[in-house]
Amino acid sequence: MKTSENQGYVKRTQKDYSVSFKLQVVQEIESGELGRTEACHKYGIQAKSTIKEWLRKYGNFDWENQSKITVAKTPEQRILELESKVKLLEKQKARAEYLAERADKKVIIFDMLVDMAEKEYDIQIRKNYTPELSNVSKKNKKRP
Repeated sequence: MKTSENQGYVKRTQKDYSVSFKLQVVQEIESGELGRTEACHKYGIQAKSTIKEWLRKYGNFDWENQSKITVAKTPEQRILELESKVKLLEKQKARAEYLAERADKKVIIFDMLVDMAEKEYDIQIRKNYTPELSNVSKKNKKRP
């Protein structure tokens, strides 16, 4: 164990905690004498998640069957929440429409540039694919 002179607590490693120590900390937390943060400071435990794991392992609370408690919202709260969602969706829709329009304009400009380049340099830039099968595909079809 390392002692920090400035902090006034003992820095521990995972190997320092005995089962009896873990049970003592869990018992103090479950009885309400300490909270998780207070236990960390009192005993020099580095993380609250360590204590949380001890509570799951050694505590009396049934962590597997824990259910979230949901508080019913008033109709006014629900309306405000839905209105804010509608505003957000409208903003997202407007942004998507702007990006789609911009992409369409880019495609049109690109096509115009390709047409100009084909005329200017008298070369074919766009590939004209024929619907015929390639030689490899033809060979594979004759095998059956």
